[in-house]
Amino acid sequence: MSTPEFALPPGLQINAALLPGFEAILSRPALDLVSALHRAFEPRRQALLAARRERTARLDAGERPDFLPETRAVRDGDWRVAPIPAALQRRRVEITGPVDAKMVINAFNSGADSYMTDFEDSNSPLWTNQIQGQINLYQAIRRTLTHTANGKLYRLNEQTATLQVRPRGWHLDEKHVLIDGQRVSGGLFDFALYMFHNAAELLARGAGPYFYLPKLESHLEARLWNDVFVATQKALGLPQGTVKATVLIETILAAFEMEEILYELREHSAGLNAGRWDYIFSCIKKFKLDRSFCLADRARVTMTAPFMRAYALLLLKTCHKRGAPAIGGMSALIPIKHDAEKNAAAMAGIIADKRRDATDGYDGGWVAHPGLVETSMKEFVAVLGDRPNQFDKQKPEVDVTAAELLTFQPEVPITEAGLRMNINVGIHYLGAWLAGNGCVPIHNLMEDAATAEISRSQVWQWIRSPKGVLDDGRKVTADLVRAWVPQELAKIKAGGFEGQFDRAAGIFTTMSTQDVFEEFLTLPLYEEI
Repeated sequence: MSTPEFALPPGLQINAALLPGFEAILSRPALDLVSALHRAFEPRRQALLAARRERTARLDAGERPDFLPETRAVRDGDWRVAPIPAALQRRRVEITGPVDAKMVINAFNSGADSYMTDFEDSNSPLWTNQIQGQINLYQAIRRTLTHTANGKLYRLNEQTATLQVRPRGWHLDEKHVLIDGQRVSGGLFDFALYMFHNAAELLARGAGPYFYLPKLESHLEARLWNDVFVATQKALGLPQGTVKATVLIETILAAFEMEEILYELREHSAGLNAGRWDYIFSCIKKFKLDRSFCLADRARVTMTAPFMRAYALLLLKTCHKRGAPAIGGMSALIPIKHDAEKNAAAMAGIIADKRRDATDGYDGGWVAHPGLVETSMKEFVAVLGDRPNQFDKQKPEVDVTAAELLTFQPEVPITEAGLRMNINVGIHYLGAWLAGNGCVPIHNLMEDAATAEISRSQVWQWIRSPKGVLDDGRKVTADLVRAWVPQELAKIKAGGFEGQFDRAAGIFTTMSTQDVFEEFLTLPLYEEI
């Protein structure tokens, strides 16, 4: 598939459409970097993924996670992460969203301090989405990106948010790019293209190549990213430490290795983020066969639940102890334009969420919609004033134990409404994802892959847990789920939404009722797009 515009490196194949404009991103030098990183690090990625599977098997057999005895010296040591660059000193409100042009422009212009653009959970990884997303960021960094929709022209303001990029996690491939006959890591592909084209330009503009790292399950996975950073900076002639990365602590296993993760990335660290939705999903996934484990309706599992509170406070203490930013997670609430009463309730929820984070000592928090930036900013400004962060809040009173991280409550109620909501959200989101949209407002909440994962994993676990009983006494069963799927599918179709919902209903039914638990719903889904 090589053409004069696409002179591919030896051993590299692209099995996808090479559309006009893609040659700017898929240039030979950029793909040379992708190839070099793949050949250097793919064996370690595969070994770490194998280690994940082995750990999962031990957890399925009843092992309980704990803080690592072999890394006690790191936890007890006197060290701090490298100084945080000026562009990342003030992160009171960070907005997140996918890489389409309209979202990129609106997020840059939102008034947030920072914008995490997402090639992962809020992005459906269609080939065109991935490459056009890279083009959009290339143009946005150089202030040339525009977008026209419904007769309206979108363009970037003079003052914009600081850009951070979330590449795909270690578990995700880029199936359209093969090197020596092997799929390349989706995360390495995203990272390498972005670094090659934009790192120098960002530095010239007073910022830098800043990243969010998703789905890590151990400090060894952070070490792999760190080694990738070192190799890439060397290849591009950049000073070591130029790359800065915030790690999303969104797995229960990573919660036991927060200090070790910061230590591995200490020359490149920009702190940690409390990725709450994936964290809840991770807890369900890792303890799916534990007959004593069963969480209540998703809406009941808030940041004030005991295990979530322990996790949030441990993250905060860990970061500030090491001179690193602590960024709060995202409430899924969004503005509700058509219902003043519901909108008031949603805004009250956002205010309470950000006020709690700011009062605890967090340096900032996430929102999913530009309409929430001002409200959230007020809560952080009320606590921080003009200070860029709250590193002085060291939280010596916090002493979180393994048992507290594993105290999974609430267990009740599990309701018919909650079960139906999980089915409805799962089908609706999967249908939109298959059609190319990875960030979907559903029932006045912003849903992405993380929240959809909670929906399907809860249903799977409720079916199998002896505690998976509705508050009216009915046991959640596969037959009950199969009976309600057509009813919820009909509701979605009646709403006039766009998506491949019939196929999604079939996938959701299979994944929530089959004996085998799929590690990530996006893995089998990716093979269909």
